Amino acid sequence: MKTEFSRPERLDTIGERERIVEIVATADERAALATRFALLSITRLEARLGIKRTEGGIVVKGRVTGAAVQACSVTDEPLDTHIDEPVALLFVEQLVAEGDEVELSDDALDTVAIEGGAIDLGEAAADTLALAIDPFPRGPNAAAALAAAGVISEDEFRPANAFADLKAKLAGKA
Repeated sequence: MKTEFSRPERLDTIGERERIVEIVATADERAALATRFALLSITRLEARLGIKRTEGGIVVKGRVTGAAVQACSVTDEPLDTHIDEPVALLFVEQLVAEGDEVELSDDALDTVAIEGGAIDLGEAAADTLALAIDPFPRGPNAAAALAAAGVISEDEFRPANAFADLKAKLAGKA
């Protein structure tokens, strides 16, 4: 599968000593990722990642930073979004077979399967961006637009009480 922002690191170039890799998405890569993630645009996408080989696999730790423009989920107004997310991944040769149980500690890293003799740091950064953005962003005019459309807020919601009418009728007869 060809990804929009591919920065492969061959496994045979990754040693036990941490190496810092800095990657920056080009304008074309950012435009393709914006389409993939249904964003209006991505104005910046960068990552600074430390990679090293361990007994468990390839450890990747660092940060993904960037800026994007999303559409408000209510009004479609453009909203600026800033990304500054930590990355902590473990690339492994083979993931656990379906049905097998695995005990994870609190400090366990997200696990990604290694495919084709390389790890793709660009795809890891793109995935981090996708997880960092709000799937239903709301701008400053969203509440007014919802109210104008007759949508009530959670604070205004009052569950229907099936016995309210009965209680009122009984109170009127008493």
